[in-house]
Amino acid sequence: MDIQDYDAIMALWAEAEGLSLRDADSRESIARYLARNPATSFVAEIDGKIVGTVLAGTDGRRGYLQHLVVSETFRSQGIGQMLVEQAVEGLASIGIAKTHLFVFCENAAAQRFYERMGWFARDEVRMYSFNASDNLNA
Repeated sequence: MDIQDYDAIMALWAEAEGLSLRDADSRESIARYLARNPATSFVAEIDGKIVGTVLAGTDGRRGYLQHLVVSETFRSQGIGQMLVEQAVEGLASIGIAKTHLFVFCENAAAQRFYERMGWFARDEVRMYSFNASDNLNA
């Protein structure tokens, strides 16, 4: 994945069900993310058109897989699985063995996809978020 792909990637992400886009998905934020994680995010192209993406990176200790999207027209062809495998291999190549991902509770199709690939749900943890920019104005 390269920042020059941003407009095509955003168009694909905007069409995806079960994907939430936020300020963290701005061109500037994605450019910083890709600079920090240069070999872990990928696009799939068919005839020069981006039909799939996976955004993946690391905090230096664990990997995080985000924004796996395949265009509806090209699903069930192994593209999503290939993108996940590339991301996990990219993380492993820099010494990151364990990777996490987040799926919305209501996104049953994504949950089934990852479970078929050997991923497992972690019910013993709860995700919390904090947005510093929201609290700067309080």
